Amino acid sequence: MAIRLLSENTINQIAAGEVIERPASAVKELVENSIDAGAKNIDVVMQDGGRTLISVADDGHGMSAGELTLAVERHATSKLQENDLSNIVTMGFRGEALPSIASVSRFSFKSREQGSDDAWKISIEGGRKSAPEPTALNHGSHVEVRDLFYSTPARLKFLKTDRTEFSQTLDVIKRLSMANPDIAFSLYNGEKRAFQVSAAQGELLDTRLRRLGAILGAEFTENALEINAEREGFKLTGYAGLPTYNRGNAQQQYLFVNGRPVKDKLLNGAVRGAYMDFLARNRHPVLALFLEVPTDMVDVNVHPAKAEVRFRESGVVRGLIVGALRHALSEAGHRASTSVSNAALGAFTPEQHSPTMPYHSGRQQYLQMPTSNMSGGLAERSYDYQAPLSSDTEAFLAPMGRNEALEIESYGTAPEDLSKFPLGAARGQLHETYIISQTESGIIIVDQHAAHERLVYERMKKHMAGGDIPRQVLLLPEVVEIEQSAVDRLMSRQEELEGLGLIFEAFGEGAIVVREFPALLGDTDIAGLIRDLADEIAELNQALSLKEKLEEVCSTMACHGSVRAGRRMATAEMNALLREMEATPHSGQCNHGRPTYVELKLSDVERLFGRR
Repeated sequence: MAIRLLSENTINQIAAGEVIERPASAVKELVENSIDAGAKNIDVVMQDGGRTLISVADDGHGMSAGELTLAVERHATSKLQENDLSNIVTMGFRGEALPSIASVSRFSFKSREQGSDDAWKISIEGGRKSAPEPTALNHGSHVEVRDLFYSTPARLKFLKTDRTEFSQTLDVIKRLSMANPDIAFSLYNGEKRAFQVSAAQGELLDTRLRRLGAILGAEFTENALEINAEREGFKLTGYAGLPTYNRGNAQQQYLFVNGRPVKDKLLNGAVRGAYMDFLARNRHPVLALFLEVPTDMVDVNVHPAKAEVRFRESGVVRGLIVGALRHALSEAGHRASTSVSNAALGAFTPEQHSPTMPYHSGRQQYLQMPTSNMSGGLAERSYDYQAPLSSDTEAFLAPMGRNEALEIESYGTAPEDLSKFPLGAARGQLHETYIISQTESGIIIVDQHAAHERLVYERMKKHMAGGDIPRQVLLLPEVVEIEQSAVDRLMSRQEELEGLGLIFEAFGEGAIVVREFPALLGDTDIAGLIRDLADEIAELNQALSLKEKLEEVCSTMACHGSVRAGRRMATAEMNALLREMEATPHSGQCNHGRPTYVELKLSDVERLFGRR
């Protein structure tokens, strides 16, 4: 068969298959063009999930007739200066979006250049482009895409329902609006307004939090920790939710690189690594992180849809994210999410019948406690516990003994003075499981087993951090046969893995011999562990599996070595537990992400009884 050149329209349709996967992809490209044009108001209208109509209007700087004609040509762009792909500072830069969309739809583009009295319109259908003609337009640009994929029926056939396609577009608009709090966005589904946010003014972090609150809800702002860190020219800002404020999937994890929404395995893995001590493996934090990277240190040109990026210094990026998140979590101390108290009050309210949260002592699935729309005064409940502890606190700390025992010291302070501490003075025990304490402004209910489990776990982690990890010597070293590329990956991380207690060396071509492994792992599958580590390093360039296995074992040991539910405790023991919780980071949740305590303000309790 003779080789021939493809027609320009066919080339555009092939490009459209890479860039425009669905209506949401077209909206993303058009809205990004509006952002690059300096727009402060962007309005999007869709009909039938984007099949019959996509309309994007903005108040950006607009185009002249000549620029309008050139803009719909393939690989024509004003955003790539001097053909330098290492210095990309705009959202759209490939010059593919407009001609790709136009090749698979009935396309019209109106624009009025800033400062001009004339507006122009150009239309494209079936690859045939009209000449620019005068039109009416107040300012900016207005793009209409009708009958998307009419010329490629195969692609049209694979679209989902209108509702699904619209929800995908809504997610795109939300992500872009998070990254641009100074721009007003609106999205209409036909005549119905589905989303709208106003432009925010003020300091960047403040405006960003207000924008995130408008999108994720006020509950997120109440439970968000500020992230602000910098390392070697990389800067990370944003907000991350408390561990007790979590979800069953990662859909509410928003990551941005230089203002560009991305879905990147490295970034997702870093988030998982930062929260691995605080959440069960099937629970996920809620967060929005904004990473600013020098343009020559990141490649955003690795995917036609620009959804993936590549970092020159991926280790620095991962370390920055993990370090910043862990620092914020440590600063939070024993703070728990406000949704915990909301749920407790909701359960007490007679008119509501909230389901209880199943309790699991191991790393198993659990249900997030329901939330209730309670009256004001609850938003600030957990913030009271972030102030530095007084010097008197150290005198109240008693070391936890083994075999479910607490070594208690005698304290000279009167019991009533203990109520001045953040977690108050122990007043009793319910069902030999829950400690009731009194503070100056309310009451606190503590799950004694979950709380002590976290305290023991933090001690074990400190032991691991000291590098004193017991190792088990194999009587017969185990040879694991794997592909040579996996051997090379493991050998490149040999020193780090030895620090975690795994002693191995290369054993000829395509094999590893393991001589020692962490004793905490007990009777483990050595071959499976080696293969998992090799795969993990290949995917994330980090040996996470071993750390996770070690910490999971530590968590299990902490669970079995903690004060058990059903054990009666003396008042002095309960107070000792409360004092150590106040001094231990992350004690607001157990190792599986469940809350260790619930606080109820006295005003809220009085409200339950109609006293307020």
